[in-house]
Amino acid sequence: MATIRDLLSNRTIYYVQPNQTVFEAASYMAACNVGAVPVLDDTKLVGIFSERDIMRRVVTEGRDPLTTHIAEVMSTDVQTVTPSASSEDAMCVMQTKGVRHLPVCEGTTLVGFLSLRDLLRCHLDEKSGEAEMMRAYIQTSS
Repeated sequence: MATIRDLLSNRTIYYVQPNQTVFEAASYMAACNVGAVPVLDDTKLVGIFSERDIMRRVVTEGRDPLTTHIAEVMSTDVQTVTPSASSEDAMCVMQTKGVRHLPVCEGTTLVGFLSLRDLLRCHLDEKSGEAEMMRAYIQTSS
């Protein structure tokens, strides 16, 4: 079973700051092709900003993305996992808390950012490997 550390090797962490505008963050997210980013105040994790936050807290409330700051509309009830957690532990946190993105922290330091897609890809790879081993076993047993 893979640990979160295994999934995060050589990955860039895209993030925004609470004083940036929604427009700046949305443009950055589009350029990076990501649907959510951690929000860091200096080096401290203070929230997550996602496409869902844009829809729920900006668009539907009629806020101006050019003047609304991330701090006003970000999600602040942030769940985290450690790099040593298993991918299954991370999936359980996501399912229990109803979130699709998890910051990975070592102490108070952000070391990665996971999406549900990352975990599903990991589990699919593991299941594919298991199926391949079963096929090989069956073929050698015949």
